[in-house]
Amino acid sequence: MKQLHKQGSLNHRREEEMGETPPYSPKSMKQTRSLPRSISYLLREQRLLFILVGILIGSTFFIIQPTLSRIGPSEAHSFVPRSTGLNRFESVPGRVGRVPAGIGGRRLRVVVTGGAGFVGSHLVDKLIARGNDVIVIDNFFTGRKENLVHLFGNPRFELIRHDVVEPILLEVDQIYHLACPASPVHYNEVYGDPLEHPQKETYWGNVNPIGERSCYDEGKRTAETLTMDYHRGAGVEVRIARIFNTYGPRMCLDDGRVVSNFVAQAIRKQPLTVYGDGKQTRSFQYVSDLVNGLVALMDSEHIGPFNLGNPGEFTMLELAQVVKETIDSSATIEYKPNTADDPHMRKPDISKAKELLNWEPKIPLREGLPLMVSDFRNRILNEDEGKGMK
Repeated sequence: MKQLHKQGSLNHRREEEMGETPPYSPKSMKQTRSLPRSISYLLREQRLLFILVGILIGSTFFIIQPTLSRIGPSEAHSFVPRSTGLNRFESVPGRVGRVPAGIGGRRLRVVVTGGAGFVGSHLVDKLIARGNDVIVIDNFFTGRKENLVHLFGNPRFELIRHDVVEPILLEVDQIYHLACPASPVHYNEVYGDPLEHPQKETYWGNVNPIGERSCYDEGKRTAETLTMDYHRGAGVEVRIARIFNTYGPRMCLDDGRVVSNFVAQAIRKQPLTVYGDGKQTRSFQYVSDLVNGLVALMDSEHIGPFNLGNPGEFTMLELAQVVKETIDSSATIEYKPNTADDPHMRKPDISKAKELLNWEPKIPLREGLPLMVSDFRNRILNEDEGKGMK
């Protein structure tokens, strides 16, 4: 107040010295806010720069926001074992949208059922390496915590002990449904004992609905049926993969599959068990090839089904010979009666996957088998040491 009063006195003195006091005029007040002075003020104080930046930010938000709403976590995928179905939670009936890899760099939240198993654990490694958040659901019926222990300290990894036959509520972007006891000792696949060779996705199969393996065969066929019903009836986005024989590290040592049987027997200095005459054929793909195929299918805009396997075909005797060359050339072969409904030939036609997914297996049997053997040696050695300490 003192400063204001002092300034007023000085003005009054100036007016007296000039001999007259100018009358009050509102127009003279408006002169101080003339357009040139306003512009000069904006430029001098950089107000105009802030206004332009604000307009730019606002415009960017209104452009990007609709895009984000379209690619938000409203979709998911689900894999069905062997007949693997991927699905995304999508509420638009009949729409089969693409699942872009990484969705514009956004980190995905992915569920892998059966993620503690042989194939599932390798898939989890792949997804984590891509920068995704991964939730594994497994009841450890055939899965092993040891397959995932290297991820326990990773903040983007979660493990839930849960049986998928019971409901569970999770907000996720994708689901790989791999939960299934997939080895013979616990149970063939969609094609059964095929009459077509090699098998294309259009082949409907040759399955004994009441045979010893029927629960496994028909279970996969039913899974594909349900997957497509949810797609057609509820608009759920799905993917279906038909997985052929796969091998690699982390397989169960004694799960009844021919590759793991032969490798474990050769390391333990036991005869290699061949069922029947050993002329039945199988095709073997390394697990990393399969994982790449599953991810390629999930990222694609195609439903499937797709055969995922290695078309390289071996008889059981030829496989036994490769195992002998890799592990122990002195290993012997022991013949036993063949199992019921055992397919005589199995070889995938993967031309559809090569054309639409740009996928094909890269690792031949003679290259992938030593990697599996190294893993089996370590585990069998630890197993034997554990028995010796009891």
